[in-house]
Amino acid sequence: MNERADRSGGAAPGGDRTHRVPVLVVGGSLVGLSTSVFLGRLGVRHTLVERHAGTSIHPRGRGNNVRTMEIFRVAGTEPDIRRAAATLADNHGILQTPTLVGDAGEWLFKQIDPGNGLARFSPSSWCLCSQNDLEPELLTHAVNLGGDLRFGTELLSFEADADGVTAVVKSRETGEHTTIRADYLVAADGPRSPVREQLGIGQSGPGDLFHNVSITFRSRRLADVVGDRRFIVCYLTDEDADGALLPVDNHENWVFHAPWHPEQGETVEDFTDERCAAHIRRAVGDPDLDVEITGKAPWHAAQRVARSYRSGRVLLAGDSAHEMSPTGAFGSNTGIQDAHNLAWKLAAVLEGWAGEALLDTYDAERRPVAEATSARAAHRSVEHSHPGFAPPPGMGGVGSGEGPRAGSGAGPGVGPGAGSGAGPGEGPGAGSGGGGRPGVAGGGAGGPGGPGGSGGPGRQGSQGRLGGPGGVPGGGLGGTGGQSGQSGQDGQAGTPGGPGGPGTPGGAPGGAPGGVPGGGRGAAPGAGGPAGGPQRGILNVALGYRYPQGAVVGADPATPVVPEGLDLTGAPGSRAPHLWVRRGEERLSTLDLYEDSLVLLSDAAQPTGWHEAATGVAAAMRVPLTSYRVGGTAGADLIPDDEETDWARAHGVTRGGAVLVRPDGFVAWRSPGPAPDPESMLRQVVGTVLART
Repeated sequence: MNERADRSGGAAPGGDRTHRVPVLVVGGSLVGLSTSVFLGRLGVRHTLVERHAGTSIHPRGRGNNVRTMEIFRVAGTEPDIRRAAATLADNHGILQTPTLVGDAGEWLFKQIDPGNGLARFSPSSWCLCSQNDLEPELLTHAVNLGGDLRFGTELLSFEADADGVTAVVKSRETGEHTTIRADYLVAADGPRSPVREQLGIGQSGPGDLFHNVSITFRSRRLADVVGDRRFIVCYLTDEDADGALLPVDNHENWVFHAPWHPEQGETVEDFTDERCAAHIRRAVGDPDLDVEITGKAPWHAAQRVARSYRSGRVLLAGDSAHEMSPTGAFGSNTGIQDAHNLAWKLAAVLEGWAGEALLDTYDAERRPVAEATSARAAHRSVEHSHPGFAPPPGMGGVGSGEGPRAGSGAGPGVGPGAGSGAGPGEGPGAGSGGGGRPGVAGGGAGGPGGPGGSGGPGRQGSQGRLGGPGGVPGGGLGGTGGQSGQSGQDGQAGTPGGPGGPGTPGGAPGGAPGGVPGGGRGAAPGAGGPAGGPQRGILNVALGYRYPQGAVVGADPATPVVPEGLDLTGAPGSRAPHLWVRRGEERLSTLDLYEDSLVLLSDAAQPTGWHEAATGVAAAMRVPLTSYRVGGTAGADLIPDDEETDWARAHGVTRGGAVLVRPDGFVAWRSPGPAPDPESMLRQVVGTVLART
């Protein structure tokens, strides 16, 4: 089956046999196209080659998490992506049921963001947009930004030296060979990655987890069977015909993931149209269902991470760098965020305002994120019992890091927990799975956490438990967690738990409230997580991940890459807090400020010298460094939309302090208060962040 739309026509300029370009991107799927968009936004000239004739035509890779959508927002692509995703805009839940006929089933969750709690932390939200709809939007933006995109062109060979990469590519339409000389090569060429293989970069991890065949089909009657159950995915658990059903348009086009067992001698050819149709009818529970098979695509899930993301002038991104289970939609999101991290660093090095060693921080930052995220994704496959997945021995067992969360209830209605097991795991704990699915066995020690969660969109009777000790921005010890939340009923959000208690002063002056606010008062804006809901674990991965080491100053190297609580309070190495502000007549998120320069935030009312220091450092070091004075007073560049918002407290500093944010929206450094010589301090920090020292 050809899974790509033909876009090869006119891709390579006629007669072009040699080509010089700063960046060569190999691979034109989600990550490669995203890389092209991000480089184009930063003005970096590049060429992308993709061996297929066009973008994907198979509906897969659908879940785009909130951090990915924040990135697309800044890149100017979010409105077009949401228009492309409009058909499935009302699909939110995950349903588990033996069949769709005569079985009520159980919602693992019914709303992704019950109560719209995510709006406190982000200007964006989760988006269900299939790869076949998303890739054309990215392609259009990449071309409009001046990208040289050559579909139907495959990489034949490459040689890397100290100064760059020489690659030979071939047009699959004309057979013409072209030599491309690039300063850097970004390998976004998929899990089998010929580039990674040639470089001899090994991989770590369990390897293959399971195999499925993705079956696209048309059925006009299935919509009547589904009724008003607007799910993202429905896990059908008939023991003789299990699988996962996904809507394409909620009307007549659908996808079914059927388990495939090549280790038992099964071949893709065994999945005849007749067998697939019969399997779908049995799984749905309607022997007379009209089923017209329109396509089949085998795929496998694996857990592997490359041992290095960089080899000289070549850098890996996306599936070439990491593979992970699709449950939770972590794989493509992690890859797109790889590209975002890498793009600004390539731009900085190529434009001469950063040292070449800045590119080493790409591996230092992104590889630990992939390791933690891939482990989390595999455990979610256990939790959701993905069709065909038999967990490896020990996965989810005692000491695995898949510990129970204080705050999870007896069913899927759970709140943010107060301490999951050590490691990247998440709840629910042993025995908490609903509808006959076994819970993931816990056993790791509970870590510091937040308040009692609300009983999210769960069954009547599920209830958050008492929170544990809360964490504090700045390194202090937390106080007591909040009260338990009330149970959610009939899929509705429960009552939020109380706020965490006060924390001991840490690196940020005065200490900050401990714990994650469960809807109560007392926490700085951006601290904590939404009060309950199924995003409790996903949000920690999507928004809460940190860079303990890399292009940051002042981060604690012992900080977990994926912390237990969502704590977006301006700590170095974390995603900068989101605040609504006004710049003149324009209302925007602070996250909208971060793309093509370093940004320094300081207070408009405090004569601390930070603003003048930024101007001096930008000129002296020839670095793009934009300074904003924040506050409600005269001379402010940014005015908080809510007059009660304390921008400094939200970022973990005093009014005399300052916060330096990178072009990718991550905090590079912060000063809790004034400095005796702000320009000297800022010059030293910028030099360290940009590998200039």
